Amino acid sequence: MKKWLIPVIILAVLGFGIYNWAVGFNNTAVTLNENVGEAWGNVQTSYQRRNDLIGNLVNTVKGAADFERSTLEAVIKARSEATKTTIDPSNITPEQLAQFNQAQGGLSSALSRLLVTVERYPDLKANQNFLKLQDELTSTENTIQTARTRYNEAIKPFNTHVKTFPNSILAGIFNFEAKPYFDAEAGAEKPVDVEFDFN
Repeated sequence: MKKWLIPVIILAVLGFGIYNWAVGFNNTAVTLNENVGEAWGNVQTSYQRRNDLIGNLVNTVKGAADFERSTLEAVIKARSEATKTTIDPSNITPEQLAQFNQAQGGLSSALSRLLVTVERYPDLKANQNFLKLQDELTSTENTIQTARTRYNEAIKPFNTHVKTFPNSILAGIFNFEAKPYFDAEAGAEKPVDVEFDFN
């Protein structure tokens, strides 16, 4: 065998190895990124279901003639703000996710105030449509929590793949950036005040 052929073979083997590594990295990152996108779609679907239910809930509550208008208006405004915030899952940033969380947290807070206020209206509490919507909202909140958890579960393998060395080198070349996790909504760390009014 000719001596000049040995370096050519070594370079060819190295080149082939690097090519396979790059292709493997990229294909795995694309697959994991698609899983993240699917999980994010499920989060958005759950929030959309909640927004749809809130519209029905507000219309049902409006039927109670003496119901507090300011509470309803707060829910309507918070719902509008929450639906305005959209995120592209392929380019999600911690700031965008925080803004999304803030908008959804504002809606959750307004909705909680609405449901607490309803306790003072016996006719509304007995309304079958309202009770059904309230049950569906509770179920949807659980679905949202599950979707957010699954989103975080989809983020972990993607972030691990693009952050570990030597993959982090290729991540920069192929423009794959680590994605932020869902955190608890602001104020979630504070204990809930529970008051019983027996009057």
